[in-house]
Amino acid sequence: MVRLLLKWDIKAGREQPYFEFVMREFAPGLMQLGIEPAEVWYTTYGDGPQMLTIGEAGSLEKLQAVLSSANWQKLHAKLLLYVSNYSQRIVEHNNRTFQL
Repeated sequence: MVRLLLKWDIKAGREQPYFEFVMREFAPGLMQLGIEPAEVWYTTYGDGPQMLTIGEAGSLEKLQAVLSSANWQKLHAKLLLYVSNYSQRIVEHNNRTFQL
């Protein structure tokens, strides 16, 4: 099992369309691609990223195939319309709740 860690900040003034996109397209899109949402952290105070989203996949090979797919590229490009300071990282699932 591997995890995809996604971090970003929501662009100022884009909050409402961002939340609509995440609920209607991004989260369902991840699941259709085979990435199961595991955790979502929203930072309301402090210097860290505003959002931390964790998705899980059965294997590194499966996750790499998803991330190189046209469907992921389309979903990812649309997410970038609403966010800044985006980064992603793949880590092995280690049964800890919080991974950076």
